Amino acid sequence: MHLDADAFFVACEQARDPSLRGKKCAVGGTTRGIISSASYEARAAGVYTPMPTTKALQVCPDLVLIPHTPGLYGRVSRRMFDLCEMVTPQVERRSIDEGYLDVGPCGFGSQAELEASIRALDATIVAELGLSISWGLATNKLVAGIASKLRKPRAFVVVPPGEEAAFLAPLGVGRLPGIGAKTEPRLVAAGLRLVADLLVAPEARLRSFFGDGVAEILAMARGEDLSPVETVEWEAKSYSQQETFARDIADFGEIERVAKRMVDELVPKLRADRKCARTLTVKIRYPGMEDVSAGHSLPVASDLETDFYPLLAPLLRNAWRQRRPLRLVSVRLSQIEERARQLDLFDDGQKEKRRRLAAAVDALKQVKGGAAVTRGHQLADSGRSGARGSTTHGSV
Repeated sequence: MHLDADAFFVACEQARDPSLRGKKCAVGGTTRGIISSASYEARAAGVYTPMPTTKALQVCPDLVLIPHTPGLYGRVSRRMFDLCEMVTPQVERRSIDEGYLDVGPCGFGSQAELEASIRALDATIVAELGLSISWGLATNKLVAGIASKLRKPRAFVVVPPGEEAAFLAPLGVGRLPGIGAKTEPRLVAAGLRLVADLLVAPEARLRSFFGDGVAEILAMARGEDLSPVETVEWEAKSYSQQETFARDIADFGEIERVAKRMVDELVPKLRADRKCARTLTVKIRYPGMEDVSAGHSLPVASDLETDFYPLLAPLLRNAWRQRRPLRLVSVRLSQIEERARQLDLFDDGQKEKRRRLAAAVDALKQVKGGAAVTRGHQLADSGRSGARGSTTHGSV
């Protein structure tokens, strides 16, 4: 099984605010960012990902722009996959909005019983999370992944055992993984338009396109794939967030507040994943798209905002030496480690108090929403207009 959540970020926002359903809407920056997710109504009007927001508003003037909601997409994704594990423990969380389920070991007595179980899971996800899911059922990951994307949204495509090659044969060659936007036009120009064309072409001819990868391409064209469903959950190597300002700004205090707000949104994700980070890196971008970065590592990895706050101002000064107005600032936490509660012989008890306070704040936000607790520097920032532009965040 392959599941692919349709327009995931937008669907999460529509579930949170049902008045957005059926509208041309997109998640992304308000002026100078990009579109990270668009509803199918917006796609029909010419909006796609990752289109610059300014262009999206030109092609679709009545587009409803939705800013990213911090923490929402990760919470919904985790719950979606938790529900999948009620059907089978063999779940591969491929990304935030798609994954694979191995239902082979579950003992379904018939194809009809399997399909009924998946449709029941789909109904549960719709009822609880308000998401639209496209499903592909096949004997391997390759074919299931292609099937789920064939008739989005709300696809439910079944490829019976033994029909993998016949299913793929009439599809365009671009449907196969590894044949991208550059290779596909070259193949089409050479008369190799369909997957079936690859299977009858001389191997020497295909080698001019794929080199030593010919055997792999032909195996995919036949619908062959032995890769297993990997149940080890994907882990973040870093946590990052960036903000493109609505206008170029040169106010150091304003930029530092934006950076602190990013720390406020990234560090709770560390705690939720039971991780700590050692290194904080800030990046600034000038209007000419020139990037400059500066980073610093803590002696001991941390999952507390207060350990990272003091690093921000020195890092910003180090990176932003020209003091020209900035277009963008970003924050990244890296050198991720498993969280361990080891006794600090030099701790006077303050750090443990901060951990308990952080846990209480996280719990309150989860119950009451992200705006339940506001820090002082966020209040100072909220009174300034024009500072916030597009925001992109998440685990990378």
